[in-house]
Formats: sequence, structure tokens, C-alpha cells
Amino acid sequence: METLEPIITSHPFFKDLDKKYITLVTGCASNVRFDGGKFIFREGEEAHQFYLIRQGKVAIEIFTPDRGHIVIETLDEGNILGWSWLIPPYQWHFDARALEATRAIALDGKCLRKKCEEDHDFGYEFLKRFAHIMEQRLAASRIQLLDLYDVRT
Repeated sequence: METLEPIITSHPFFKDLDKKYITLVTGCASNVRFDGGKFIFREGEEAHQFYLIRQGKVAIEIFTPDRGHIVIETLDEGNILGWSWLIPPYQWHFDARALEATRAIALDGKCLRKKCEEDHDFGYEFLKRFAHIMEQRLAASRIQLLDLYDVRT
């Protein structure tokens, strides 16, 4: 039986991660597919997974009554989608919508949180990697907001 381990191992997010941790991650992984136009998650919903995008494009969006959906960032192959599963109260802060047919690996956040609690070295390594993702997303949001409000620095 084939596992998702080779795909996870080759993903840039997991570069140089110890083999024993790759095995832990693989135990929480599954293949998923989203049709174009479908929401993957919505702001305020429970966040219990994150995704390794294998193929397709996903828009991270916010919704405002006066402007509708505003794209904060577009993610494609090789990107990580979602970090809200990591921080209580485990709720999405944005919407994510597949812009085209998208294939991904879903990683179960509850499963990973449990493994992080059981092995604090694994948890620390995972948190360091996600801190980098969160910093990138916050920077992208800031740039988008500057454009949205036409603020000049």
C-alpha cells in the first residue's frame, strides 16, 4: 500500500524534518480535492486541518459588505494553506476558495496537536515552521490593506 510519505517528504515545508517526525505527520494526512469555486473553509468555522497544495489555486479572502470578497493572497502548488488549527480557539480568520480544481493533502490538526503535546521537540519544530508561514501571511495582509486603503508610506 502506497502512503503519502514521499509527497510529504518532498514538500518544502518539511525540508530537513527528521524522518521520525515525517512518519508522525503522515499518520495525520489524507488526500483531498476541491472543485473550482468551492469554499475550502469560511471565516469563523472551526479550524481543524491545514493543507499542502499539490495542484490548483486557492484564494485567501476576506468579505466586507460594501466591497464583497477581497483576495488577500493567492496560493498555488507547494504552498501551505491554513494555520488557525494551531492556535485556540481554532477558528478560521479568513475564507479560502478554490479558484480552479485543486488537489491537496489535508493534515488533521487535532491529530497533530496531540502528537505535538506528546513530543515537545516535534511541537517546537512544527511551531517554528508555522511561525514563518504566519509571518508571510501577515505581511501579505498588510500589503493588501495598504493597497485597499491607498495608504502611502
